[in-house]
Order: sequence, then C-alpha cells, then structure tokens
Amino acid sequence: MTIISNDIAKAIEILNNEDVVAIPTETVYGLAGNIYSEKAIRKIFEVKQRPFFNPLIVHIHTIEQIEELVSEFPAKARKLAATFWPGSLTLILKKKSNIPDLITAGKDAVAIRIPNHPVTLSLLKELSCPVAAPSANPFNRISPTSSLHVEHYFKETIPMILEGGECENGIESTIIGFENNEPVLYRLGAISIE
Repeated sequence: MTIISNDIAKAIEILNNEDVVAIPTETVYGLAGNIYSEKAIRKIFEVKQRPFFNPLIVHIHTIEQIEELVSEFPAKARKLAATFWPGSLTLILKKKSNIPDLITAGKDAVAIRIPNHPVTLSLLKELSCPVAAPSANPFNRISPTSSLHVEHYFKETIPMILEGGECENGIESTIIGFENNEPVLYRLGAISIE
C-alpha cells in the first residue's frame, strides 16, 4: 500500500532501508533510490519496467557534491550549472568509479542535476547520499505531474509518495553533455536552447 505524505523523515527512513520513494521536482515526479544501493536501483528499473540500457539521472542538492561524483567538470559545464541549478538542467559528465554502472548503463559518464523543488531539496540535504530518480512512470508512459498520477501508476509497488503539489513545469529536464569540452544537446526539455 502506497502512502502519500509530506513526512520527509519517513521518506529518509525508507530510502535508508534501500527502498524507493516518489519525489516531487519542478519538472515531473521522480522515482528515487539511494545511488549506492543496488537493491534500490534494481527496484527502480523493475517498477518502471525500464530497460537496463537506459541510464538514470542522479539528483544532488549542492554543486559542491559534484566533486564526489565526477572526474571532470569542464568550465562550460560549471557555467551552465551556476546559471541553471537548482533547475531543469541535467548535465552528463565523466563519472568517478564510485558511481555504479547500473545507474549509467555501463557508460563512463553520469547524468546529474539539482532539482528546484523545496520539498525534495530538503530531503536531499538530510540524506547521506544522492538519489537516482528517473520519472515516476512506467517506461514509455506519460510522466506524472502530481502525486495522484504516481499513485495511479504504482498503487501497490512503492511504499511512499512524498507530496509536493503539482509540478511547475510538467516537462522533463533539458539534458546537455560534452564532447571535446563543447556542449551537446541530448534532450530538449523545460529549458530552451536560447
């Protein structure tokens, strides 16, 4: 049975017990799990029926955390992060070896963002680890913009939805990677090219 609640302490307890929690962001609701728990990450893929070759986005609460996760942080990536974080921009950067291959689909880069939602930022500040959080919907279904949408998709399969109201943007983050230190657009989302 899924509970819908704004109890951050309860969400932390569930995440620390290697389970998953749906979390609100300014884009869409995400399905979050501790990046260092293989059990939690596998559950995200199972619940979403998402293929393992499809990497997950890691969510952090401060730019300083990026040093723990990436081996390279190009100047243009820093400039984008300083401008758009917290916000609807995901950066793909060369990962450190502590990032599990399960999250990156075996690739040498990891997708990272700082979401711009007060509830989730509070949660991330209190957690001892970043979370991986793809959209909280079954693979190839419409991304959820409210806790009720998430409940409709996953009534019996996840323990908790952290209530955060309606998502402001209702569209996924823009994803930018880097080739030869030049930005490359991988997905156009809530932030325009301009």
